[in-house]
Amino acid sequence: MRIPFLPGRDPSFIRRLINKLSMIAAGSIIQGYAMAVFLFPHAIPSGGGAGIAVLLNHGFGIPMSLGLWFANIAFLLFTVHYLGSVSAVGTVLVITITSVSVNFFEVYVAPPMNNVWLDLLLGSLLLGTGIALLMKQRVSNGGIGYVALAIYKYKRIHPGTSLFWMNGFIFALTAYVIDWQIIVLAVLCQWLSTRMIHFILRIQSPRPALRPAWRKK
Repeated sequence: MRIPFLPGRDPSFIRRLINKLSMIAAGSIIQGYAMAVFLFPHAIPSGGGAGIAVLLNHGFGIPMSLGLWFANIAFLLFTVHYLGSVSAVGTVLVITITSVSVNFFEVYVAPPMNNVWLDLLLGSLLLGTGIALLMKQRVSNGGIGYVALAIYKYKRIHPGTSLFWMNGFIFALTAYVIDWQIIVLAVLCQWLSTRMIHFILRIQSPRPALRPAWRKK
């Protein structure tokens, strides 16, 4: 009797899995590169987890990469029981690869320009590119995004709204502790990276099936 292939033994399944993991790794590395080389040298937080990493580095000297990992994992653990452990696996992978990338690039790659406005522009565009690649694979780019999904599931508050207020609070706290200019840079970073995300998803993923996962109920 001929025994059918198990899903995990299907060559096409394995190819799709390898392709998905490769895209997740690429998006995470690009995101980590943008943070480490262009944004973090100016203490520009790219999101809530990055804002906490900047605060931990400023107040306690904790490396950005380690602070980023702990902050995002804390957000994730806080909400994992709302969304399920299986759906958290991709986010854990993203958080870990991004944090390792930040550590690598901080050690081995020197900022090329050291101009805050040019670094903000390039870092935001690269960050948006990395996040767009992750969104195409239906994974969150950080733990705070997972919190937004949990809030949406149980309180029906749009993820964009909850992310805005959570990130806004962390940005304001970071600006208060370090420098008020940071909040302006952080908001510009968010706007530029969001424009880049929309641009990439619009030109490469016009089909509704490839929209970001949080848009689906």
